[in-house]
Amino acid sequence: MKKTLLMMAVTLMSALQVCAQTTKVTDKDIIGVWMMEWMQFDGEKKMMCGKPLGVTTFKYYGADGEYACCEILNTDGKIILMPHEYGKYTYKAGKYSEMGRPVVSSEGFRLIDKTHFRGRWKNRSEAWKKITLPRNVIRYLVDCCKSKNVPADVQTAIKQAMFE
Repeated sequence: MKKTLLMMAVTLMSALQVCAQTTKVTDKDIIGVWMMEWMQFDGEKKMMCGKPLGVTTFKYYGADGEYACCEILNTDGKIILMPHEYGKYTYKAGKYSEMGRPVVSSEGFRLIDKTHFRGRWKNRSEAWKKITLPRNVIRYLVDCCKSKNVPADVQTAIKQAMFE
């Protein structure tokens, strides 16, 4: 009986160790395209993104630190992009920062596994899922996000002509 229990314990520990090894995530697992699965503002109901809501957020993390984020709406069968920001991110030893903002704690950004991360921004909790998109679509979305960075001379001309 003791031998059987000992063998079961060793087998269970081995299985748990293998399971832990297969779910280990590294800093490089952030690289790729991510889609918001859901978001929840404090005190409100969870909102599912994508198909049910017709809105989601796209984030791209490049191997070289390139970062892009945009909201995507599916309205009457037409996709509408709203570039949010473009710049750099860092993720090292579990410490995350984007756009030069202060590093956030594991509550602010935590890789769950190789295809899911959870985050918190201001008063909102978020869940993200890694997805696959064709390379040309990724580049298009990233380039749209780049357009968020309006050159200074263009900003000045717009301000003078339209807002002064």
